[in-house]
Amino acid sequence: MTNHTATDTDTAPVVHHTVTANGIRQHYLDAGTGPAVVLLHGFPETSIAWRHQIGVLAQQYRVIAPDLRGYGATEKPASGYDKRNMALDIACLLDELRIDRIALVGHDRGARVATRFAKDHSRRLVRLAVLDNVPTRMIARRMNADTARAYWFFLFHLVPDLPEALIEGKVPQWLRYFFSDWCYNPHAIDCETFAQYVEAYQSPGALRGAMSDYRANAADVAQDLIDADVKISCPTMAIWGEEFHAVGQMFDMKAVWDEMAMNLRAEPISRCGHLPHEEQPDRVNELLLDFLSPWKE
Repeated sequence: MTNHTATDTDTAPVVHHTVTANGIRQHYLDAGTGPAVVLLHGFPETSIAWRHQIGVLAQQYRVIAPDLRGYGATEKPASGYDKRNMALDIACLLDELRIDRIALVGHDRGARVATRFAKDHSRRLVRLAVLDNVPTRMIARRMNADTARAYWFFLFHLVPDLPEALIEGKVPQWLRYFFSDWCYNPHAIDCETFAQYVEAYQSPGALRGAMSDYRANAADVAQDLIDADVKISCPTMAIWGEEFHAVGQMFDMKAVWDEMAMNLRAEPISRCGHLPHEEQPDRVNELLLDFLSPWKE
């Protein structure tokens, strides 16, 4: 394991590490001590998406925020992006860190990995929070013209090679579209953070990695259909932004996650789009601290 430079988020030192787990080199942020809380970012982000949460949570917990396979400073192999294997990435990372049980928080694509982790590694999970996510099989089940229009990027990213060719050289424009369209406040992502995202997606293999995550959709749906009737047993909290057209305005999110989890807490956030942790960090932190409070080692 390699220890790189440390930075500070609020009062907690955040240390960058890399470790080889499940056959790939994984980068993660590590802060705080205590019961482990793992934060899984979504698209089009990296582990820095959790910059408003890490320092707050690290006052009571050990916080681990990895870059998912294909994203950020984690390795970007040509294969292995089905959510069962990406959940195994996290399980193997925990093995390397000698962490047995965790609370898990996932947003967007990270929520898909977290959901598969909850099914495949249920013994290791004590609490699950999912942010602004509709499970892939439920999107597929409802696919029609309106859904396809809202989830156009799902379909675009599935096309082999073409997205990378069109986005190359225009990463800032590509990212700015998503951050502006998906946020209630189109200026929610500050310039410094936006520049970090641009740099991350301009690195070799980053576009292919993100596209590969989406190109695993068919495998993800097939995996999810096999155990669709198995509900997540640990306490689960679903958080979503009420203003995002493709999630809170298109789906009955409480009904969606009631179908997924036995013990659900549903928390919509007003004046918020697809990135609650970035748009309404104080509210998200309040909800997470309250939800995680029973988690003791």
